[in-house]
Amino acid sequence: MQMTTIAIDQPMQAPDGNTTIPPTGLATHVTLGFSEGRLPRIVSITRSARTLAQAPASTTSGPTNADAASTDPQFPQTLDAGLQVGEMPSILPTQAEGWTGAPAIQVARNGVELFPALTVTHSQHTSNAVTLNATDQQAGIAVDTTIEIGPEGLLHIDTALTNTGKSPLAVNRLTPVVPLPPQVSEVESCTGHHLRERALQRQALTEGVFAKESRMGRPNFNATTLLTAGERGFGFEHGLVISAHVAFSGNSTTFIERTPYTHGVIGGGELPYMGEIELAQGATYHAPRLLVGVGEGLNEVSAKFHAYLRALHPELAKPRPVMLNTWEAMYFAQSEGKVIALADRAAEVGVERFVIDDGWFKGRRDDTKALGDWQVDPTLWPEGLGTVAHHVHDLGMEFGLWFEPEMISPDSDVARAHPDWMLAPNSERLPMASRAQQVIDLTNPAAAAYVEHAIDVLVSEYHIDYIKWDHNRFLTEPISPASGHPGVHQQTEAFYAIVDHLRERHPGLEIESCSSGGGRIDAGVLARCSRVWASDCTDPVERADIQRGTSLLVPPEMIGEHISESPNHATRRATSLTMRASMAFFGHLGIEWNIMKLNDADFAQLKSWVDLYKQRRADIPQGVLVHADSADPAIRVDGLVAPDRSRAVFRFAAVASSQDYPYGLVRLPGLDNAACYRIRPLGGTSRYKDEFSPNCRTALSWWTDEGAVVDGTTLTQWGIRPPQLAPEHAVLIEVTRA
Repeated sequence: MQMTTIAIDQPMQAPDGNTTIPPTGLATHVTLGFSEGRLPRIVSITRSARTLAQAPASTTSGPTNADAASTDPQFPQTLDAGLQVGEMPSILPTQAEGWTGAPAIQVARNGVELFPALTVTHSQHTSNAVTLNATDQQAGIAVDTTIEIGPEGLLHIDTALTNTGKSPLAVNRLTPVVPLPPQVSEVESCTGHHLRERALQRQALTEGVFAKESRMGRPNFNATTLLTAGERGFGFEHGLVISAHVAFSGNSTTFIERTPYTHGVIGGGELPYMGEIELAQGATYHAPRLLVGVGEGLNEVSAKFHAYLRALHPELAKPRPVMLNTWEAMYFAQSEGKVIALADRAAEVGVERFVIDDGWFKGRRDDTKALGDWQVDPTLWPEGLGTVAHHVHDLGMEFGLWFEPEMISPDSDVARAHPDWMLAPNSERLPMASRAQQVIDLTNPAAAAYVEHAIDVLVSEYHIDYIKWDHNRFLTEPISPASGHPGVHQQTEAFYAIVDHLRERHPGLEIESCSSGGGRIDAGVLARCSRVWASDCTDPVERADIQRGTSLLVPPEMIGEHISESPNHATRRATSLTMRASMAFFGHLGIEWNIMKLNDADFAQLKSWVDLYKQRRADIPQGVLVHADSADPAIRVDGLVAPDRSRAVFRFAAVASSQDYPYGLVRLPGLDNAACYRIRPLGGTSRYKDEFSPNCRTALSWWTDEGAVVDGTTLTQWGIRPPQLAPEHAVLIEVTRA
């Protein structure tokens, strides 16, 4: 088999041509192979310290203007009992090229499935991207694909399908794939549920399909932030891994498929319902972006996704304001006097953003009614929210407000006035209720305009700086009465549009994606929202793994991590303030607690943690988040390392009783092997006096305010003896270049 190739490389500068991109490991290079005019396949994804020769931009009307044809050293022999061409899946494999797995393109016309045979008609490439145009005139479709390596080192795969035929075309699947390297043998994904989101799970890579699919109108609690295939035993720090993520907030699939004839592919895309995406002649469907990262261990791949999201949000470079959210402080029992008193106390403890949660709007006294009536309740706020908003701003804090714009209570004024504004399978019944609420049909332009206007008016009137945007319901049986078709795709696009419009009209407005906690966390929503609420569970022991799973995709300063009351409202577990503050220390710090009832000593202790966090955010505003691999399932070691590796903060947490007594050595990854570092308790030893096990008979020699100096090689490769903690306690370790 003859093949021509194109190589593209990771750019070393941002799109502005000036900003140098912080390194996230070795540079990524991709080689694509073309043969017989069909769509290209990825020959290899490699990483190296050197930059390959940068190809000039080029264009051709033929399939490719790549290097001269040469023999393909990877092409398989043809064997008995198969097709005449062996399987080497392209970027969008179909049966026409001999692919026996799930077709990447599934389309139908007049109720009959088509079998596309695409031919590349035009291509162009630059040093870091290839753009392809392919058609099947008989099927009446055209496909445009761009494969680009971003400055952060991720593959961005963007695909669009156009109906060039005369009759409508139904699109059921458009899922690009990337081949797996031969050495991978394990699959890691996430599972979970409300209050236990994104727990990691692992299994062998076997023949067949492993897919993480969502049909609930959002990624959901068990969504896999990254779907990863890797070498046997891979971890955060070691082993070749390749990870994929679909940047979309509606129904989606991310999958790995292996056939007996291949090493397998990894890919993903939208998961539309039948009849949901129908294209008129000339219309185009744009598939969600597929992001793929390759690296040595999950830490390296995660750093690339963090860099990708940070580049979309320049506001993240500013200090992330400490916030207080009123939910766990007062739930629905709001009043103007209580909220103002809490705001005063919040300002004293160092809060910089004050957010009023659910319960502020007309008729909302519990979670059974009034969603959709986005008008201020005059019985709670006689002069509107102006008094509170002005007071919060006068205290030097930002003012935030909770909304759930995509949901509607049947017991609400807006539902009574517009019963046809609710998604429903037919005119005779509504979908199964959830929290006494339904979904407002944002695919209906009138409903979308009402929601957008209601929020816009309040943001303008009260100078709202921040919106906590909640989404507490599955989208089941989501038929739009306005169109008669399933509406998840258009509902998601309408949500994006409302957020985009609000941000355009109100520069500086920040929006948090909250969805029953962590039900909508993906790169689609994170292109628009500066923050996610990782989970409604604020128990620090549970958060240890919830935040780890979330951080595979999301940089720490975008993850809401709050200090809450003890015992915890979700688990009834009692924990120390040190444990709660330590577990919230790397993310976007907040308080979820009625601090009005704290005595002076407890209030001072909380304030000292807020002050320490502010010092950390100044020293390491956007650090490299690392997780250490450990053989002990009872401990977690996580770190936030400055990009220049001059300083770091590590958290050592005991989530259960250990198999070791005392603990074994723990390593501190991500540091400079050539440097020496001083290690000591962050904030002094007195802060952690109640965290130690009562069985300690001697002191730990380095655990002093002065600390000790240790070389980087020992810290990263061999480790130090951690303090012996009581189970469900934690400490923070300061590391500074000596």
